[in-house]
Amino acid sequence: MVDAAPNYDVVVAGNGALGLSLGLVLARRGLRVAVVGRADRPYAASAAAGAMNGCFGEVTPHLLRSEHGRLKLAMDYQATGRWDAWEQGLLEESDETAIRTANGTVVILNTVGVHEIDTEGFRAIRAALDEYKEPYEDLDPAEVPWLHPAPTARPLHAMFIPGEHAVDAPALLRALSAAFTRNGGTLVDDLVGEVLLVGGRAVGVRLTSGTTLSAGHVALATGAATTKLLDCLPEDVRHRIPAIVAGRGVALMVRTTDGVVPESVIRTPNRAFACGLHVVPRRDGLIYLGATNEVESQLGTTAAIGELNLLLSGTSQMHDDLVNAWVERIMVGNRPVPLDGFPLLGSVGVEGLWLMTGTYRDGLHQSPLLAADMAARILGEPHDSELDVFTPVRPPIEAMTREESLEMAVRHTLGSGYEHEWRLPDDWPPMIEKHFRAAFGRTLEQVDPEFVPPPEMFIFADESIHAALRTYYEAHRGASGR
Repeated sequence: MVDAAPNYDVVVAGNGALGLSLGLVLARRGLRVAVVGRADRPYAASAAAGAMNGCFGEVTPHLLRSEHGRLKLAMDYQATGRWDAWEQGLLEESDETAIRTANGTVVILNTVGVHEIDTEGFRAIRAALDEYKEPYEDLDPAEVPWLHPAPTARPLHAMFIPGEHAVDAPALLRALSAAFTRNGGTLVDDLVGEVLLVGGRAVGVRLTSGTTLSAGHVALATGAATTKLLDCLPEDVRHRIPAIVAGRGVALMVRTTDGVVPESVIRTPNRAFACGLHVVPRRDGLIYLGATNEVESQLGTTAAIGELNLLLSGTSQMHDDLVNAWVERIMVGNRPVPLDGFPLLGSVGVEGLWLMTGTYRDGLHQSPLLAADMAARILGEPHDSELDVFTPVRPPIEAMTREESLEMAVRHTLGSGYEHEWRLPDDWPPMIEKHFRAAFGRTLEQVDPEFVPPPEMFIFADESIHAALRTYYEAHRGASGR
């Protein structure tokens, strides 16, 4: 049972960058808001994020080819324009002295990647910058400050994007927490175990401790842990929402030998279903080295040896002296990845229950934008109607043809081999490619003969994900005319 009078106007489940940002926007409006989440954030993507303010640096050829991909880029661009004011407000309402830590981004194209991924990605970044008329500067790779790779990983090209910075994620989370409480918000160190519905509307949540919080609205910003909280919904609604799985990412916090760190982010284009190899400067001689991406049905808190090997081998692409540096911390986070690869924003069709999650690698960067939009939706105010396409109860968004999805699966899997610096006889890669194409093609057909999932959803051979895809597709088959 819940109280007759709600304890809160809004309960936000999830205390990562998105949940805290939404709580802060609502608290600044004078609402009674509770943000619920464990203080140690064991699974959160935000706590382990490199936190690049990546807009154009994240662009890929496939992103620019689809309507929904271009909308995602437009969202990133709008979010970039909000960060100056957002950071200033956080500094004024917290004890932090700085939140962003990098002056611009250097994108490098080096000899480790492959043409279809790295070269085409580098070109796509330039094309998007030109389209948006954003400034960038071609650099001589040999003159990029701090960058000193091994000769076998030397960059072929480099460009500097002055408008793309980075965020110190721990400082951001501290600032958001402080600003939220100073505006009257309540932080609850617990987890939401159940959303409570009465008479077809959300009326509160039950915490894992057994405590009940009543509220006029419940917003789920619980990332990769969201899907289990939707068990409160009728089955015909729940199955029409793409489940969220975990894009488990591993990164390293490294202390350089001489205490010198780059002034800017240094990164490659996106690679192998991840955000490329990147170094993000932090304070006190520390750099963030990231990041891997493994799409899994379960949340993860540990790193595989292979993931660590990939990151450690990548140090030679950035600075050959990093072999002597010290790993101070291994970080693991779980990016929220919906089955169709696009965010879940808005009402779930049950009054008072909202989703603000599924942002994959964009949530922290987009947090000022999405928090404002979601607050407007909750309050019944004008909002960005273009984002309505990401309503949670929706047919699958298919941003690729079957041929494109299969081709991307093959190319990026092969590309990861070159990232691992494999050494093979010259006639083996074509044979391996043939094997991957046949194996992935069979899996794609077994998942569904008509709908097209993103390649991340079928290359990792997670049968739980495949089963979730089949359930989701079946719920929409009749309505889609298939």
